Amino acid sequence: MRNLLAALRGRIEFKVLVAWLIVAGGLWGFVELMEVARDASPHGFDTAILLAFRTPGDPATPIGPFWMEGVVRDITGLGGTAILTFLTAASILYLLVARKPRAALFVFAAVAGGQVLSSLLKLGVDRPRPDLVSHLADVHTLSFPSGHAMLSAVTYLTLGSLLARIMPDRASRIYVICIAVLLTFLIGLSRIYLGVHWPTDVLAGWCAGAAWAMLCWLIARWVLRRGSNEGKSNDDA
Repeated sequence: MRNLLAALRGRIEFKVLVAWLIVAGGLWGFVELMEVARDASPHGFDTAILLAFRTPGDPATPIGPFWMEGVVRDITGLGGTAILTFLTAASILYLLVARKPRAALFVFAAVAGGQVLSSLLKLGVDRPRPDLVSHLADVHTLSFPSGHAMLSAVTYLTLGSLLARIMPDRASRIYVICIAVLLTFLIGLSRIYLGVHWPTDVLAGWCAGAAWAMLCWLIARWVLRRGSNEGKSNDDA
């Protein structure tokens, strides 16, 4: 048994196994949440969480000090189309200048593919926005899944994994990934605070975004390992 486990460890790296678990878990979580989203009436979990962010008896007023709403708007902006597009374009341009076309293609495919997937999933479920509380941000699309949550997961996890490849030690790589996860979490939470998404919309966005980002990472890792120059340091991916 020990020899078998040792052989498996030699063939399957821990981080690759974790990535596959995230893909599988994300897909499972999204399917379960999609069933909740298709119900005609909102789930009790959604209602309770959404109201927890509002002053009791006044669903138009969010909890917290007067400056909190402005801070949350700034955070949610980090998951907006303009910011994510700029970060993606800047990263792709840098990779092209650094003569890493495979990595540039990886970033483009992951983020652009995530955008297309998010739009298709919204049309597939056709869930309206919450009407339980007032919206503190302008919204014009369908609710499920949260585009901000999904695309921030795709973009920041993709860029975080790419940046981690050049970090000099494990602690630095963990730090970069943690910052990417924290940004994704805060952006999703901001959408609930602003009342523009049900909590299950955000959870589904995180599930789909993380699964897509990890799937793209696995594919890119396999492709980049075959690049003569770009594939040399892929063991640090």
